Amino acid sequence: MTHKRILFTGGGTAGHVIVNLALIPYYQEKGWEVDYIGSKAGIERKLIEKLNGVTYHPISTGKLRRYASVENIKDPFKVLKGTWQAVRIIRKQKPKVIFSKGGFVSVPVLLAAKLTNVPAVIHESDYTPGLANKIAMPFAKKVLATFPETMKYLPEKKSEYVGAVIRDELFQGEKERGRTIAGLNSQKPVLLIMGGSGGSQKINETVRQSLPKLLSTFQIIHICGEGKIDRSINKLGYTQFEYVHDELKDIFAASDFILSRAGSNAIFEFLALRKPMLLIPLSRQASRGDQIINAKSFAEKRYARVLEEESLTEETLVKELDLLREHAPIMIDTMKQYQTEQSRERVLAILEEVGK
Repeated sequence: MTHKRILFTGGGTAGHVIVNLALIPYYQEKGWEVDYIGSKAGIERKLIEKLNGVTYHPISTGKLRRYASVENIKDPFKVLKGTWQAVRIIRKQKPKVIFSKGGFVSVPVLLAAKLTNVPAVIHESDYTPGLANKIAMPFAKKVLATFPETMKYLPEKKSEYVGAVIRDELFQGEKERGRTIAGLNSQKPVLLIMGGSGGSQKINETVRQSLPKLLSTFQIIHICGEGKIDRSINKLGYTQFEYVHDELKDIFAASDFILSRAGSNAIFEFLALRKPMLLIPLSRQASRGDQIINAKSFAEKRYARVLEEESLTEETLVKELDLLREHAPIMIDTMKQYQTEQSRERVLAILEEVGK
């Protein structure tokens, strides 16, 4: 019997892996062989190597910088090396189709897909395409969009709006179990704080400085990033985690409000779960500004409130969270009008069509 095989790629941040995590179980249930090409030390390796039955292939990769650096001279050679490594992996594993979530590691993989004539599909999560996906698009058979507005930035003939792909497991959380994991009770609403996969120093510091005021209103679950727990803080109703994986669905179920960065995959998950959110997008100084655009889109639709990082202080944080509580009932009603399209099923159908 000849087994069907699919290859996934994407990395650099958790956002470039989440959709892959939503799709991989489907293929495993159907008996497909699953491979994943990622970087040698990126977060994708930590997340994917935990999965049973997925073969992880690390390759050399550069970083797509938007600033002057000596490393920019070396990176084209790293990408060429990664491309050759990906070509060898693809030729050996013989996948029917490749699915990419973007990030700099995907560029050599998509180039290798073109060189080996294996069809590839790109899923763009952000409102505007990232640099890696812009470079890789010519090598893909199909480009999929999460925001309908993104279609104007994509090649018309091979692009399709499919919406957000949400992990099924997130709807299976238990509120009481989440509270137990975090050591919280039912006396006050729970505020979940997430600073992105790398954690946010500015958010972490401002939250901790604001704890005396915040804890009068909320209990807090703070996912603060690897190595960023402050063990000197021991306050009732405040729980810190570096990172949450298997228990995340229960943590979400236990949370009444969310304070977060504005990565596309994360905020669409909050929307699907109908969690009122305060978004603090990465600043333009630290990014290409994609999170600012994502957050603005959600604010315009009344799914979220937004606080720019440059305006983040103890005073503005407390004020915005008070307003979030006040506006939460309207937000939740608005979120109920959002219909989660059959996004995953459509993506799976596209991969089936492209891989024939």
